[in-house]
Amino acid sequence: MIITLNNPEEFKQKALAWANSFDVACCLNSNNFTDKYGRFEALIAVGVKDELSANTGNAFEQLEQFRKKHQGWITGFFGYDLKNEVESLSSTNQDGLNFPDMYFFAPEHIIVIKSNEAEVISNNADDVLKNIEQTSLHATDLPVSANVKTRFSKDEYLQTANKIKQHIARGDIYVTNFCHEFYAEDTVIDALDIYNKLNSISPNPFSTYFKLRDKYIICASPERFMARRSDRLISQPIKGTAKRSDNPAEDEANKASLKQHTKELQENVMVVDLVRNDMTRSAKPGTVKTEELFGLYSFKQVHQMISTVVCQKDEAISDVQAIKNTFPMGSMTGAPKVSAMQLMEQYERSKRGVYSGAIGYFSPDGDFDFNVVIRTLLYNANNKYLSFQTGSAITFNADAEQEYEECLLKAKAILEVLNSSAVS
Repeated sequence: MIITLNNPEEFKQKALAWANSFDVACCLNSNNFTDKYGRFEALIAVGVKDELSANTGNAFEQLEQFRKKHQGWITGFFGYDLKNEVESLSSTNQDGLNFPDMYFFAPEHIIVIKSNEAEVISNNADDVLKNIEQTSLHATDLPVSANVKTRFSKDEYLQTANKIKQHIARGDIYVTNFCHEFYAEDTVIDALDIYNKLNSISPNPFSTYFKLRDKYIICASPERFMARRSDRLISQPIKGTAKRSDNPAEDEANKASLKQHTKELQENVMVVDLVRNDMTRSAKPGTVKTEELFGLYSFKQVHQMISTVVCQKDEAISDVQAIKNTFPMGSMTGAPKVSAMQLMEQYERSKRGVYSGAIGYFSPDGDFDFNVVIRTLLYNANNKYLSFQTGSAITFNADAEQEYEECLLKAKAILEVLNSSAVS
């Protein structure tokens, strides 16, 4: 059923509030960004017909079978620690969240919003629309108080970043993404309220609200991991961040400085090389190319440097295998990839879990699209544990103090919606 919307934004908010009444729901929200590879303004998947929850071992094979069984819409996420299935790696850092490493569900209801139209795919489309119309908009003025702490003090972060630079100087790795956790214990939040506030402060093209019973993903990601469009695969790694300014001249200067920043250019091109190499495993020979290098894109909180790598997909490679061949994404690992992941397990203090993973969908026509889980708050309502992580690329030319400041810049929006300043 397709309907015309007089107020698409209000409909989207009501549909999300209605979806939140279910045990499982997922909203993929592009926030009206213009994207040549985007397919909709929002996709809202609601209720469970069937589901797959898997941990590292044979999770990708389980997803292959689940996808064969459900060839319509399915949505879900890949956790970063599936790296232990892709490569001979392990994860022993602490985890206060306890999300599965992989989760996908075949929804009972799908709502696809494009421009001023909504398509409702359901056995009870009339009832779905009636329920959405009768749903009140979710309150967004609830008080929030979270005592946010960090796993690293500033001094500990600087010392660790400089130790990582010693590995780079020795030639163990060339670049890596060093992440650290901000967390709060014994904290109660209204997850949808927090999502709405974060999305207002930091509206990004790969925003996600994912409810998995007592676990929540509140995501303001600007980055695409990988999409399939017909016979093409597209990956758009982000490396390079500059802060926004309310002063137009200063804002343009920050943007221009990013374009000329040696370290940012270095890390971007190194990750592009890594992504190109990963994509050759799923591509027709000779078709991998860099469609755009060092593209500058502005978001409400930051300017970002984004490159686009594309290829023609080898028909012999399944969609799930194509994702596995490039997972985890190069922008969150480093190069050489396995060595960088091994070192980060040694130096980081928290399991990344869903952070550094990917959320998205497979569609009935064979396309798929997955983001990179960054700028994301994760919450376990059962044990009242709240967590988000930030990372920054460490290269030979990296300045540890500047990398620390970049991590705080990336944490700014989430700290703002939590009415908190991080305590080391």
